[in-house]
Amino acid sequence: MTGLRPGRLATLLCGLVAVFLLMPLIAVVPVSFTSKRYLSLPDGDWSWRHYAALFSDPDWGRSLWTSIEVGVLASSLSVVLATAFCLGLWMMRPRFGGLMTGFVLLPMVAPPVVSSLTLYFFLNKLSQWNSLIGYDTLGGVVLAHTVMVVPYAVIVVMVSLGQLDRRMDLAAQSMGASVPTRIFGIILPNIRFGLLGAFVMSFLFSWDEIGVTLFVTSVNTITLPRRMWMGLRDNVDPSIASLSVLLILVVAAIVIGRAAFAMRAARSRR
Repeated sequence: MTGLRPGRLATLLCGLVAVFLLMPLIAVVPVSFTSKRYLSLPDGDWSWRHYAALFSDPDWGRSLWTSIEVGVLASSLSVVLATAFCLGLWMMRPRFGGLMTGFVLLPMVAPPVVSSLTLYFFLNKLSQWNSLIGYDTLGGVVLAHTVMVVPYAVIVVMVSLGQLDRRMDLAAQSMGASVPTRIFGIILPNIRFGLLGAFVMSFLFSWDEIGVTLFVTSVNTITLPRRMWMGLRDNVDPSIASLSVLLILVVAAIVIGRAAFAMRAARSRR
């Protein structure tokens, strides 16, 4: 095991690469403490005013909550649709399964502007029949995000099913188990971590989605990325730098917590 440990030179190079990659993120930290009304480095006068403005402005809170709602709903719907699709392919093995998979993955390869325009016209048509699912509504944004993130959920669920031993399902089938019993009693419990991974990945892509959101929203449904884009477009609000620092801290806490949990689990297995 000692021979597998990296040497000092390799560790130093890894550290330099990590610092190089993190420099754009680190640079936003001093900018967030500027006392000026525009994005700039603090000129000897450090201030918390933009952090205070961030928490005192209810619009930022509403946008944060909208992004969480959209992310959770779109991710849940994506995982359900992806699981149903992948289970159908895995259990029935249709003749044109590859073609069907390519069709489902189409939003991944289509140019974002084409997807955005298509969803814009589609939601405008829906607005004429339903005010809950249409242009500039929470339901419409959830529907648009679901279309964009469901291919990623399909990939994760397909990988999970590919690692599942099919003989378990065949054994249950030979014992007379019904289809719901096979699905909910055998298959889904064995791919639960894959489903969780699909949900997390879908949530992250939905959280970061801005291209489609710009096309399908106007003034009523403002997600956090759209709010940040509006701040940059209108007046280059330094509160965006403060918000970026907070998001970086949240992500860092999650990564460190995940690493600590993995290390603790590794020690317990020894």
